[in-house]
Amino acid sequence: MGKAVGIIPARLAATRLPNKPLVDLDGKTMIQRVYEQVQKTTRLTDVFVATPDPEIVSAVEAFGGKAMLTSALHRTGTDRVAEAATQLPDEVTVIVNIQGDEPLIDPATVDAVAGVLLDDDTASPSAVMSSLMAPLPEGREEDPNAVKVVCDSNGFALYFSRSPIPYRRSTEVPYAPRLHCGLYGYRRDFLRQMGSLPQTPLEQLEALEQLRVLEHGYRIRMVSTDFPPESVDTPEDLERVRHLLSSATPRV
Repeated sequence: MGKAVGIIPARLAATRLPNKPLVDLDGKTMIQRVYEQVQKTTRLTDVFVATPDPEIVSAVEAFGGKAMLTSALHRTGTDRVAEAATQLPDEVTVIVNIQGDEPLIDPATVDAVAGVLLDDDTASPSAVMSSLMAPLPEGREEDPNAVKVVCDSNGFALYFSRSPIPYRRSTEVPYAPRLHCGLYGYRRDFLRQMGSLPQTPLEQLEALEQLRVLEHGYRIRMVSTDFPPESVDTPEDLERVRHLLSSATPRV
């Protein structure tokens, strides 16, 4: 069996919340909070931050973490993770891409996303990727910022969309819409290949990179969680997470 490593892409150039990885969250930086949560996993053998910013490298090394300096030219976090993965030893066969703005991420969800690829069980023999889904919060079916996912009976993703899916022609069929969460596992050989795959029409229409994988005929195995990670995209999100961290009983 191979090994799994977590890589957290992070950069200072965020439009809505500048210098986000280094903002203070109850005495620790955002990136330190994420890193320490991921260190609680049991299926990952190591954790790295991948960044184009020397300031982030210094901050990570200051709290004892590991960081890799990557190109500043990458368009996506996936590209940054793929570059960092080239520096890992050959026995690493699974890479988990962890969002750098989810300081309360549940380590069990990271283990689950890594585990379906590491274990290669009979339910997912041909999955090249894995990802996370959660119940869609009430009132967000029409929200294009809430990406929805539908799966087959074995948990493989059929489609991702910013639109409400599936269409509800019958109200008698029970169905709980699923929210896609941005936590990804990759087989290492596929991660190397993914950047060379041409962009696809549905990917471009929906602005969803994971559709490129489906359109090229590959499979993504989805893992369920009851609680979507708390991401920090705005100043309001930042205050909400600060409140959760300072409360007596934070969720994680």
